[in-house]
Amino acid sequence: MSKKATLQIDGKSYDFPLITGTENETAIDIKTLRGATGGVTTIDPGYKNTGSCESAITFLNGEEGILRYRGYAIEDLADKADFLEVAYLLIFGELPSKEQLDKFHSDIKAQSHVDEDVKKILDGFPKSAHPMGVLSSLTSALVAFNPSSVNVDSEEDMYNAIVRLMAKFPVLTAWAYRKRVGLPLDYGDDNLGYVDNFVKMMFKKPSGEYTPNKVIVDALDKLLILHADHEQNCSTSTVRMVGSSHAGLFVSISAGIAALWGPLHGGANQAVIEMLEAIKEDGGDTHKFMQKAKDKQDPFRLMGFGHRVYKNFDPRAKIIKKSADDVLDALGVEDPVLDIAKGLEKEALEDNYFVDRKLYPNVDFYSGIIYRAMGIPVEMFTPMFALGRLPGWIAQWREMRLRKEPIGRPRQVYIGENHREFKSLDKR
Repeated sequence: MSKKATLQIDGKSYDFPLITGTENETAIDIKTLRGATGGVTTIDPGYKNTGSCESAITFLNGEEGILRYRGYAIEDLADKADFLEVAYLLIFGELPSKEQLDKFHSDIKAQSHVDEDVKKILDGFPKSAHPMGVLSSLTSALVAFNPSSVNVDSEEDMYNAIVRLMAKFPVLTAWAYRKRVGLPLDYGDDNLGYVDNFVKMMFKKPSGEYTPNKVIVDALDKLLILHADHEQNCSTSTVRMVGSSHAGLFVSISAGIAALWGPLHGGANQAVIEMLEAIKEDGGDTHKFMQKAKDKQDPFRLMGFGHRVYKNFDPRAKIIKKSADDVLDALGVEDPVLDIAKGLEKEALEDNYFVDRKLYPNVDFYSGIIYRAMGIPVEMFTPMFALGRLPGWIAQWREMRLRKEPIGRPRQVYIGENHREFKSLDKR
């Protein structure tokens, strides 16, 4: 006998089936609610209790600190795979064979050239333009250079569109950075790996040779893996919503970038560094600010600690903490802001107030430290996040289109004026 939920409204009962996922998550299927009840809907601001789709991509259990991509634990992927392998896994559903991975990388390299006219668009932005605005605009502009729509029923069409975006996005991200800091644009090197090549495009000085730093490349590779997908968050839901109108892949991803730009979403690691800067300006007393964080009457908020989804611990933070330590050791950076970060981390891990409330440093805390140590300006933190999230967005868009999901169209409860008679201008 199938399970069901019964809803009673004005003395009438309505039955709705229960859906159970492969990890035993249960949802009430209410897609017939409005028709069955004659117009009744639900209201759920922020969709905190509403599932918008069924998905086979990412499983997240915030209470137990579990994150898996296509069934693989994030700990195993970060330790044993590289970012391009994880991107392939997310998008196509399985870890690639060596032949599949080599072909994927080769196809990406073949599509990495960005049309010269895109540089003209980039030149139109002032140097002060925020890189996220630049990145969103340039990603959307790719449509003009690839005007044919993707036939989602053709595996070849779908694959080619995915490869083009995976190839050009790191170029656009690096260009947004170099525009910001006044460096000439770099076109990369086909002899390098995906992440290696991105680091070169970011940091190579025009007058010198590029010498890769393995510690930096490895740390960035891990960070990109940890950010690659995170279930139905704001930007991912945006990508699926925009794509549900059958908007193309490039413009759907551009919308996701815009959603990620918000300080409540992708801007969290930037907020960490801004908080550390403020503590430094105040004298650098970490104990003082930890006490302020405990005081509910104090408006100060400790950024980068705890997580709205992970109620126990952020599994990504455990992984990236070691990389943060390795980067600081390898670069030997002397920076009072990073010293303050280490002081806050030490106090939070030893203070019962924070330990009891599971307010541990999260992935945003450590990613901010790593980017700061690498010399990446704070306004570039969110574009770096976007680069990591790209395969997740692509995977979610592809899944939504292949499942032929209907166009997104949320309902509302109207709370405005009732019907009013129109008055002519001379009578108002």
